[in-house]
Amino acid sequence: MNLSRKATCESHGQDSSYFLGWQEYEKNPYDEVRNPNGIIQMGLAENQLSFDLLESWLAENPDAASFSRNGESIFRELALFQDYHGLPAFKNALAQFMAEIRGNKVSFDPKNLVLTAGATSANEALVFCLAEPGDAFLLPTPYYPGFDRDLKWRTGVEIVPIQCTSSNGFRITKPALEEAYHTAQKRNLKVKGVLVTNPSNPLGITLSDEELNLLINFIELKGIHLISDEIYSGTVFNSPSFVSVMKVLMDRNYVDTEVWNRVHIVYSLSKDLGLPGFRVGAIYSNNPTVVATATKMSSFGLVSSQTQYLLSAMLSDKKFARKYVVENKKRLENRHKMLVRGLEDAGISCLESNAGLFSWVDMRHLLGCNTFEAEMELWKKIVYEVGLNISPGSSCHCVEPGWFRICYANMSEETLNLAMQRLKSFVDAIDHQSKNNVSNGFLDNFSVKDSRRILLKKWVLHLSSSDRDCERDR
Repeated sequence: MNLSRKATCESHGQDSSYFLGWQEYEKNPYDEVRNPNGIIQMGLAENQLSFDLLESWLAENPDAASFSRNGESIFRELALFQDYHGLPAFKNALAQFMAEIRGNKVSFDPKNLVLTAGATSANEALVFCLAEPGDAFLLPTPYYPGFDRDLKWRTGVEIVPIQCTSSNGFRITKPALEEAYHTAQKRNLKVKGVLVTNPSNPLGITLSDEELNLLINFIELKGIHLISDEIYSGTVFNSPSFVSVMKVLMDRNYVDTEVWNRVHIVYSLSKDLGLPGFRVGAIYSNNPTVVATATKMSSFGLVSSQTQYLLSAMLSDKKFARKYVVENKKRLENRHKMLVRGLEDAGISCLESNAGLFSWVDMRHLLGCNTFEAEMELWKKIVYEVGLNISPGSSCHCVEPGWFRICYANMSEETLNLAMQRLKSFVDAIDHQSKNNVSNGFLDNFSVKDSRRILLKKWVLHLSSSDRDCERDR
């Protein structure tokens, strides 16, 4: 018997190098004791730097963790049926936490919040609310590879890239927006909106005031929607500070206008609070029809009552919430500096960033030639031989070969240092052999990049003293 087209289609994006790298990691995961030569996971944007703060709060508040109130169990109350609108106490606490992260420069009405099982569900639900199959959303490149799954797979919506380049630090420009819009029109696609991540994944930068105003002007002119995915808003560790699109709308006196009803925010506790396993996401919209429809859709991906109860208690502790936000940013900044120093020691630079759990790393000088095939060749060497799972720029739809996303907040300092040692050994081996070839006249008829391409095929990993065995344990 034949299966549905959905079951047999290949639009999920699972064959992307972004997901393939994860698969290779899962076959051979690094462990300091059990598998010291395994692959280090640097493709996972997960925040593990502040778990001790969460665990300390739980130890000091046993009622929340044991589902009790004033010493009395409320397990039965939480275990029975709950309305899919969500617990009012949690929605109030989440709205206050979102405001706290934004410096209380903007407030959020809990009635306009829709709870979802993570940001993935939030983005998909919004697309279902705003577009029909065959319509299009414009996304600036590079963008999070999972959007090919989240936005397209079940909805039937198309993504048209807004091409951004390194010439201006991958910033969004008016010509790029217009070009993407006209490209969609040429493909007979109806553009229903623009989706941006702010701060950007994978760039690790916040949108500038100029970009935010440009986007608002653009959607106003075209009569379309704007989705601002702000799940990394609490990870901004350096200036410029984070500015929510809602703040810009308020500053421009757009409250209760048509544009006000066409701007929607996606949020989650997966990144800012480091709780991806809790599956807590949210849609915030000033459009009552969107809120009502998304709320109905949320019944397909609810947040458990137990999770809501625990987090409502935690986030309602304003002293803890403020302390967490400040301390978490400090730790992210320090870890980011560690990565940048390690990359610099290896002769590698990255885009200057101020947010996120990752850096956008420039390895163009390590390519054998300026092609995406060369990028994939380099990526495979880094995954299989260096033992680092990083995300190639092509998986993020970057228009320039040689850029990679490297995550740094999902591991210990020791593991990050080891990862940088491995990478430096790799680059040093290539550079050393290239210099030998030049001094021996080997490159009379070849460029340095030609030499690097040959060396990448022949390279044998020289590990640090703590990681000598070249054969990776399986």
